[in-house]
Amino acid sequence: MNAADTAFVLISAALVMLMTPGLALFYGGMVRGKNILGTLMHSNILLGTVTILWAIVGYSLAFGGDIGGFIGNLDFMFLKGVGTAAKEGVDNIPHLAFMIFQCMFAVITPALITGAFAERIKFSGFVLFTCLWLIVVYCPMAHWVWGGGWMAKMGALDFAGGAVVHMSSGASALAAALYLGRRHGYGKQAFIPHNLPLTILGAGLLWFGWFGFNAGSALAANGLAASAFVTTHLAAAAAAVSWIVVEWLHRGKPTTLGMASGAVAGLVAITPAAGFVEPMPAILMGLVAGALCYGGVLMKGVFKYDDSLDVVGIHGLGGTFGALATGLFATTAVNDAGANGLFYGNPGQLWIQFVSVVATWAFCFVMSLILFKVVDLMVGIRVSQDDENKGLDVSQHSEVGYQL
Repeated sequence: MNAADTAFVLISAALVMLMTPGLALFYGGMVRGKNILGTLMHSNILLGTVTILWAIVGYSLAFGGDIGGFIGNLDFMFLKGVGTAAKEGVDNIPHLAFMIFQCMFAVITPALITGAFAERIKFSGFVLFTCLWLIVVYCPMAHWVWGGGWMAKMGALDFAGGAVVHMSSGASALAAALYLGRRHGYGKQAFIPHNLPLTILGAGLLWFGWFGFNAGSALAANGLAASAFVTTHLAAAAAAVSWIVVEWLHRGKPTTLGMASGAVAGLVAITPAAGFVEPMPAILMGLVAGALCYGGVLMKGVFKYDDSLDVVGIHGLGGTFGALATGLFATTAVNDAGANGLFYGNPGQLWIQFVSVVATWAFCFVMSLILFKVVDLMVGIRVSQDDENKGLDVSQHSEVGYQL
């Protein structure tokens, strides 16, 4: 047991916790003013619901003893046996510290999905969907990659959540956009962000918290954490620049929203690779991610699906690129517990990463479609046109965000 490592992981958990309110602001500024509170609620309520579910059963399903490579057992249900002693395989910090660090990942992942169905989902349907999604989608994914499941055994590299967090939320966001359909007036009227300063503030909090997300995944205050911290910052910086350069060339003006979106795209892309790649490849990954995700956001106009706040284009596409790029740039010189990628003499790693990408997208997309259908049958999933026109703040919460 190491006091410095324990302090570092607990601080990192607090940083990741802050990302969820940060995400709420990031998303909240991009919706119309009549939906600001509903959008903030979508993220912040998960600090309550997901945390309780995680403690009761989610943590055990994700990190309990392996059952067939697919799911964990119920040994840790109700946090039985999860105390101040170390967890098997993580002997430098208390088991509780590891559990609460992972809890914050479980909270923010379904919060990411909410950007896809912003401004048109029933609150009751949203709560039921996310509770089911945590159990049916997130917990198996976490077990596959980090809990000793089949992806881990295959050798897939995912340092801090390229598959578990970003591809899972991106695939589920696509399912949400397709199942719920487009907002009324989509393509006929402008849906203009009502408060971009909120979005910029949220992006800053996300960037800040991401150091806990990625560096904290080293689970120790050591050189690997320092490496992950540096690669995280470099990728975000590079992507923020590349996004606005491409946007400037394409649209004639660089925007603050573009800068914020680019930074998030870089953070997403580096997440699976942060503890496996060196600084210069991290910059290259960020440069590609910013331009690629800008193009990914434009694709929703081509395919006519309404991903309200660009979850698919940023988290889905960015996470996919990051996972594949990990198969290119990973090196054991950074992390001897990882593997070498294609550019370091091991082309097989790229194939492993590709298999993990396909499996993640297929599982999360299909299961999310099924869950949306189940929830729709049980409580309904989309607000009426009248309620959508009123806005979620009034129709779902009987509140208004601004007194003007």
